[in-house]
Amino acid sequence: MVSHADVAAKNRWMRNVLLIAFVTAVGGFLFGFDNGSISGSVGFLQSRFGLDANGVGWVTSSIIVGCILGVALAGPLSDSVGRKKVLLLTALIFILGVLGEAMAVSPEMLAWFRILVGIGIGVETTIAPLYIAEVSPAHIRGRLVSLNQLFNCVGNLAIFSIAALIANNASEGWNIEYGWRVIFATGIVPAVIFFMLLARVPESPRWLMRKGRDRHALEVLLTINPDEPTAKEQLQAIQSALHSEPKSRLRELFAPRLRKSLVIGFCVALFQQITGINAIFYYAPEIFKTAGVDAGGAMSFTVLIGLTLVISTLVSMWIIDKVGRRSLLIFGSIGMAMTLGGTGLLFRASEAHTTLLLLCILAYVAIFAVSYGTVAYVIIAEIFPIHVRGIAVSIATFALWGGNFMVSRFFPVLVENINAANTFFIFAGISVVALIFVLTTVPETKGKTLEEIELELHRN
Repeated sequence: MVSHADVAAKNRWMRNVLLIAFVTAVGGFLFGFDNGSISGSVGFLQSRFGLDANGVGWVTSSIIVGCILGVALAGPLSDSVGRKKVLLLTALIFILGVLGEAMAVSPEMLAWFRILVGIGIGVETTIAPLYIAEVSPAHIRGRLVSLNQLFNCVGNLAIFSIAALIANNASEGWNIEYGWRVIFATGIVPAVIFFMLLARVPESPRWLMRKGRDRHALEVLLTINPDEPTAKEQLQAIQSALHSEPKSRLRELFAPRLRKSLVIGFCVALFQQITGINAIFYYAPEIFKTAGVDAGGAMSFTVLIGLTLVISTLVSMWIIDKVGRRSLLIFGSIGMAMTLGGTGLLFRASEAHTTLLLLCILAYVAIFAVSYGTVAYVIIAEIFPIHVRGIAVSIATFALWGGNFMVSRFFPVLVENINAANTFFIFAGISVVALIFVLTTVPETKGKTLEEIELELHRN
């Protein structure tokens, strides 16, 4: 018979794990909120600053330059000073960057502060999933790491909704002068909340042990495991993994036995982006305007995209530890190829099919969210051994943001030069390449501890 004390202990450790994952995932909300703010602002910015297609592409994609810088800094910095301290720094970067965006008086100033916000996003997308993975039990790790992506999607929905309210309840002239500033400025509130909440989470026990702070690590493990024997068993497993740590981590990262993990992490992250998802997120209102939808309708359709993203990510969180990572990637590659191809055909049609276009884009967003949207971050956080995890995750996340930059920078240029239909056909073709890669290369990692994954993937 299970005693009340046992039930209370189980509830306590699970509450602790959920609290850590929840607080850390608030950074994901900031990511989605600040990253998505350009979607409802870009039309107003184009009018305010007289931007052409190249100018729109640069202002939109400048944030990605910062993301790439943030990714490069995140891994080594978190390995040096700890996951928690880096996340605290991220919150401060968000506050300063968002304030600068809202006060910009030129497209150049706006771009510089978007680069600063991007640094915060790059760090968050690298460290938050990694940190959650390091404190999560194996049987629910996929769901908890996905929580960061869920909050990202909620952040997207929140800013899409705010932008729609502002756009639909103020004059065009006011929006061109002030509306976009209000959209950016609202990001200060979640950034302050994130900074305050981080005071309640502990440092990663795996990082603490890398720094020789075993006693402190055990204290943390006792709060996130159901009992003391389990905590000590996990402590021993981490110690065993650390004992095999090589003297040169950078040389080890590119050693033959880790090459497969590096290729998997890099390519899955890259395919997440170059299949076109941020063409939808950044330019959704402009895409719908191209299809003949008026400005108010285009903003409302964008809110539907955000809502679809949230619901589909919840579905992914529910099934990721049951169905598995690899199966979801296969499903996603096939589904995205079909819906992107359909979107291209609808743009090529002689008559506008607004409802069908909306349904096709919503289906694409849903399939992406169930598969690559969550799975990419989970796999990146799982497949690297502890002694190179920080820098390896940075490299994989660099691929993600590099792909994001290419899409956001050149999507308006491609649409202008080869039209929207052919641009979406390109994304569909890339999805087919992604399918071949997953089928031939990506393993299944569900239900395994990080140490078990390390043993299986990195044997000589």
